Amino acid sequence: MTLRHALASLLLLGAVPALAAGRVPYGGELRVAHTGPAEPGEPALADSPTEATLLGLVSRSACRLAPDGQPSPALAREVTRPSAQVVRLTLPSPAQANALSRAWTRLTGPESPSPYRALLFPLRADGRQLSATGDSLELVLAFPWPDLERALCHPALALPRTSPAVLGPFSALGPTAVEARLAWAEGRPYLDRLRLTATDERGLARLWTSQQAQVALGVLPDTDTSAGAALYATYLAWSPRRVPSDFRQAVESAIDREDLTRLFVRGPAVPMPYLLPPALLPQPQGARPTPPPPSQGGRKVTLLYDAGSEDQRAVAERLQVKLYERGYAVALEPLPRASLRARWAAGEYELMLHSLLLPPVPGPALAVVLDAAGRKDLLGVELPRIGTLADPVARDARARERALALAASVPMLPLYAQGLALRAAPEVGGLVFDAQGLPLLDGAWLQPAVTGVPGARR
Repeated sequence: MTLRHALASLLLLGAVPALAAGRVPYGGELRVAHTGPAEPGEPALADSPTEATLLGLVSRSACRLAPDGQPSPALAREVTRPSAQVVRLTLPSPAQANALSRAWTRLTGPESPSPYRALLFPLRADGRQLSATGDSLELVLAFPWPDLERALCHPALALPRTSPAVLGPFSALGPTAVEARLAWAEGRPYLDRLRLTATDERGLARLWTSQQAQVALGVLPDTDTSAGAALYATYLAWSPRRVPSDFRQAVESAIDREDLTRLFVRGPAVPMPYLLPPALLPQPQGARPTPPPPSQGGRKVTLLYDAGSEDQRAVAERLQVKLYERGYAVALEPLPRASLRARWAAGEYELMLHSLLLPPVPGPALAVVLDAAGRKDLLGVELPRIGTLADPVARDARARERALALAASVPMLPLYAQGLALRAAPEVGGLVFDAQGLPLLDGAWLQPAVTGVPGARR
């Protein structure tokens, strides 16, 4: 490694503040407790902030977005534009190029439907005809889309952790530990390994109090916690063919997003009155509409929700109560996330709660939302018009305008958006959140816990 590369790695990993303060970062083992699953699933399904963070330890997407929103290579060694309509990814080897091509082809194909396929919609044939040449993957655009590079940084576009070609800053040692990968493109993490403990909210508090955890992921926000952007958005979707035309009015008049977020959703969370979260579309809360005429005899509907999400369960039960007041008898049906997405893709639902980790860029975020709402037909109309604007500020503004204009035409009602909060011990430094709202644990370092060192944990 050259001196220049070493200095760049120090800046990236957050070591400079430590050195300036007279503290030397060192390796060792970091104990991390979290409220996610022991092993995250496929990237397109492991899309809660906690799951995406854990998966990102061993499998990164082609690039990552720094806190300022600028992309930098991650899995890809280089991301370039040889021409206006072509984006070229240079991967570490032909194995990674071929694996990424296959993963993205499956993501956009009928065998593995996902709303994150919208991230690849600007490519010719929606990305269904990707092929690698050596260690390169060329992405040919069907229309101008300057935001493609930033969209490719989404965690859902990472390689599955079961792929032989998977690469990340750490390699898995089993479900409870990962160790630093020496040859990671962004530089070897300072930490030698992470010890991972999956638990619930009570277990998280117990591990922290007994000093068995140095980082706790998924804690409630407090004065000693930090949190990323709230981009994990939850919507109530419905099938227009299976509910009355005044269903939107009934729901809007029945729910109070402020109360829903404060009383039934784990923080950090914010009400979301518009198609995009406040982090992407800051707007004041609008007035609630008047209720429609009461239903005669009641209407029976089934609400599907993610069986692995306590927040969705609580919200589903609240919606059940509030919609009863509007004449709907709501039956609740919890499903595993994979089954929930399969029912969504097949259109086999009346009502469902849909949670999505939206990109931190308005254009790609709007694309994911429109596809999730069953309006893929709008992508070919809206995205080319947004993509013609070369200036990123103007492009983001256009995407926000279209999100406001299209809200009434999509069968999906925004409810709330969540972020990920963490608590770190005093000896842990270098922890920052990326633009996606996820903590970069590969950038952390440990201060030697020696007597007399300010801030050392004893």
